[in-house]
This record gives sequence, structure tokens and C-alpha cells, in this order.
Amino acid sequence: MYDYYFPIKHLHVTAVTLSIILFVVRAYWSVTESALLQLRWVRILPHIVDSVLLVCGVILAAMIGPNQPWILTKIVLLIAYIGVGTIAIKRGKTPHKRGQAALIAIAIFAYIVGVALTKDSASWFSML
Repeated sequence: MYDYYFPIKHLHVTAVTLSIILFVVRAYWSVTESALLQLRWVRILPHIVDSVLLVCGVILAAMIGPNQPWILTKIVLLIAYIGVGTIAIKRGKTPHKRGQAALIAIAIFAYIVGVALTKDSASWFSML
């Protein structure tokens, strides 16, 4: 494969890890209605990390090639994760609804990780 595949994949996985950590912290602060959620770095850093994650993902997908149905699954799930994540962080009207959305977003995220690791749209279920 390409010489840059593994460094890009490593950067992608690092960004994935940072992204979920930042999401969980921000979701917790959202549910607890903490003022920490309004800190400048809290509003900016996740967007930087997620941009790195997305760019690396697009590069990796281009390197792997178009005939990988599991990549389309990841894209569809990513859109769902972003939508539910916005409810968890800011659009949810009550702390309870934001908490529910956060749990659903984390479940979607775990499914995406399973798709990435198994290279199968069935995610963790492919291992049963």
C-alpha cells in the first residue's frame, strides 16, 4: 500500500480517541449544565480534532478504494452520530433528553468503531 497509510491511520485513530473523550466530557457538562461548556477551548478544540479525523478518514478511504461497502456504512453512521450528538450537546431541551441523546450517540460511535475494526457493516454482530 502507500507509504503514508500507517501514519495517516495512526493520526485518524488518535483523533477518534480524542474525539470521543471530548464528546463524553462535553455531553456530561451539557447534562449537568456546567458553565465549563462555554469555555473557548471547549468550543473550538473538538472541531479541530473532528476536522483532522474527517480529513484522515477521507484520505484513508481514497487509499483503500471505492469497493468497500463498510465505508459507506461508516459515513451514514457518522451523519447519524453528528445529528444525535448535536442534541446531546446543545439542541436537547432538557438535561434528560441531552443525556439520552448522549447515550445513543455513544452507542452509534461504538458501532462505527466495530465497523472499522471488522471491516463489516454488521459491526460487532459479525463476530457472533
